[in-house]
Amino acid sequence: MNYIVFDLEWNQSSTGAETVEHLPFEIIEIGAVKCNSRMEQIGQFHELIKPQVYREMHRVTGQLLHLDMKELESGGTFQEVMERFLTWCRDNGDAEVQDKVVFCTWGTQDLTELQRNMKYYGMEPLAGGPIPFFDVQKLFSIAYEDRKTRRSLEFAVDFLHIDKDIPFHRAYSDAYYTAKVLAGCNDPAVLKNVSYDVFTPPLKREDEVKLQFDTYAKFISRQFADRDEAFCDKEVVSSKCYLCHRNLRKKIKWFTNNGKHYYCVAYCEQHGYLKGKIRVRKTDDDKTYIVKTTKLITEKEAESIAQRKEHGKEVRRRHRAAACEAKKIHEKKMEEM
Repeated sequence: MNYIVFDLEWNQSSTGAETVEHLPFEIIEIGAVKCNSRMEQIGQFHELIKPQVYREMHRVTGQLLHLDMKELESGGTFQEVMERFLTWCRDNGDAEVQDKVVFCTWGTQDLTELQRNMKYYGMEPLAGGPIPFFDVQKLFSIAYEDRKTRRSLEFAVDFLHIDKDIPFHRAYSDAYYTAKVLAGCNDPAVLKNVSYDVFTPPLKREDEVKLQFDTYAKFISRQFADRDEAFCDKEVVSSKCYLCHRNLRKKIKWFTNNGKHYYCVAYCEQHGYLKGKIRVRKTDDDKTYIVKTTKLITEKEAESIAQRKEHGKEVRRRHRAAACEAKKIHEKKMEEM
């Protein structure tokens, strides 16, 4: 097994007004490090990409990367560089492990944007569904902090006393340092916390993703036409204890205060209260899919969720009352005219 630790730099519309649909960020640099199963660095990749969409450098991007358009003109097209990158990823010199690689990034955005650029240029997708990968930023938090905090790459490098022998904020250097941090997280208990990129959600029920970790469970649904269809699916709205796998009756039924995140609370007689959280996500072609997490919580946390539900009800009641009053005032003014 090889690990492909990569980092991307991208440009965008310099004003925001010329943003191209389905390509908000155009990749202009790919840097990567290949590591073996012992997390030893055994290869490197670095190429600039000639812009084909955004021909003017965004001010912040240029200042951060110290790159200009003239330098980028020497790069290959995205399609050319991507083909070379994928060939390099698969070329490990061992026929028995050909194509067996795990992508690793700092944070969650790079793998999504890589696939978005590939789709824009009509390239074949990396996979037909969600892609398992290592979010090294998350792994660092699990290994050394509270599992929730997300630190900068430079913070992690300093924390692990890694020598800073090349500058930050370029694709290859950030991939190099990310690989160093990954090596510092090389513990089976940490590495079992795999992440999934869902640029391409599951297409069929049998491809849906069900994961169980130490402190929570995650479910990634297949695609639905819309939110209403998703919430008609029994698996989406079910409440199960991820420890004993029993179906549970809800103490607090699914509710939302913003239309994007939904919550519920169920109770397991063996393990206690469980919180369910649903995130409603959209695909590039305007389909809907669901990411649901379930975790154990305390009774106090369950009470807090109940209060949040009641607060949301009260806010909506006030909004409806205010809208009704405004309508009455408007109608009265119209009658007086």
